[in-house]
Amino acid sequence: MKTNCGWRLRGGAASDASPHAEAFSVFADALDQVHAADVSRVRALAELGRSALREARRDGVRGMASDMELRSVAAEAAGMARLTDRRLQGEIDHAMTVIDDYPAVFEAWVQRRIERGHVDVVVRVGAKVPDEVRSAYEEAAIAVCERDVPSRVRGALDALAARLHPQAFTERHKTAAAERCVRVFHGSDGMSNLVANLPTVIAAGMLDRLTQMGQSVKDARAESNGAESDGAESDGADAAGSGEPADTRTMDQLRADILGDLVLGGAPVVDPTYGTDRAGGLGAIRARVQVAVTAETLMGKDESPAEAVGAGLVDADTVRQLAGQVSEWDRLFIDPVTRTPVEIDTYRPTASMKQLLMARDQHCRFPGCRRAAIRCELDHTIDHALGGHTHIFNLAHLCQRHHSMKQFTKWEVRQVGGGVLEWTSPLGRIYREDAPIPAVCFTIDTTDPPPHAASSGPPDEPPPF
Repeated sequence: MKTNCGWRLRGGAASDASPHAEAFSVFADALDQVHAADVSRVRALAELGRSALREARRDGVRGMASDMELRSVAAEAAGMARLTDRRLQGEIDHAMTVIDDYPAVFEAWVQRRIERGHVDVVVRVGAKVPDEVRSAYEEAAIAVCERDVPSRVRGALDALAARLHPQAFTERHKTAAAERCVRVFHGSDGMSNLVANLPTVIAAGMLDRLTQMGQSVKDARAESNGAESDGAESDGADAAGSGEPADTRTMDQLRADILGDLVLGGAPVVDPTYGTDRAGGLGAIRARVQVAVTAETLMGKDESPAEAVGAGLVDADTVRQLAGQVSEWDRLFIDPVTRTPVEIDTYRPTASMKQLLMARDQHCRFPGCRRAAIRCELDHTIDHALGGHTHIFNLAHLCQRHHSMKQFTKWEVRQVGGGVLEWTSPLGRIYREDAPIPAVCFTIDTTDPPPHAASSGPPDEPPPF
């Protein structure tokens, strides 16, 4: 009996006498329900996209209006699904691509000839196939997918796409190289993945050089320890107590450490001021990270983690090391009840309002968006041209995407106090966006009464400074 994905069941279907027959039957029903739900979801998402495009083009308007309408619809749907609007818009785009550009693949999925994973791989690889050969690619891709599971068809589909493509590989590589980029994906335990999309020869060369440099570090440390050990033995001293300890880092650890050193401390060859006497240069640029840490952690009284705003938690040792390298501080006073910043005190004059808003907002204030405040724009909730004041109660950070959406779609926002934003969607749904609660903040210690508690002054009188 042949099933999808090219698997075969030897000896026919499972016997009803099997002790697992009922469990397999339940599992088969669950697979059918999941399949039907997935197909319905893709159809619904595609219809959302079409509806947005129809509305945008109703009066003959195209271009940015279409994009704004798609953003607005995606944001509305994201609120219903409790997802981010960027992810929802990506799902809408993908659904429209599957149904409109790969109808045969979609139909094969509906008929259970292939699985959802096959569809995603076919579309991903097909993105580099021109329209004139897409139909041939689609039919051949279905035949490939019917023979194997989704995780094992990528290579065959890549080869198929390359064979059908009318453009030479060299020209396609030039186009792909123009999209090279670097991205960071934040993980857990204070770690993140830095991913670079580079030409293959550059990536392979970088890995090889990092490996060579790592091996040189290990060799140099081994030679140094060996020489010191020989000298210590001739003097009758304890060799174990002399010299630096052996470098126990693995090659992966060494490559990662060296890459960080090169990026953070090196001067790149592409520097336009390289080899000249002009001031500045790319080698003088230093990385910026916004970190929040309590005074107790900073002074070593506890080991609570700090927060790299927009990224995640940072261990106490690392943040204390960073603190020793900066010359300017921002001290925040946190409301002990709402746990939100209410005032800022700096040792040196700064743009206090911007600093306070950055500390309060931490990220874009559209519901679900996590774009860090340092990558956002300060927006007047009530437009300045319409009389809105430049004040912390009328300002909030919005990323470029949601700043534009607020300006060009029917999404509305108002501030209700305490840093709380209330968004109203075009359908009238209301989404409350509370001010982020810092993972690290200064609070009042209530374990012991303050020193001035026994004074004869009024109870609300502030302590003397």
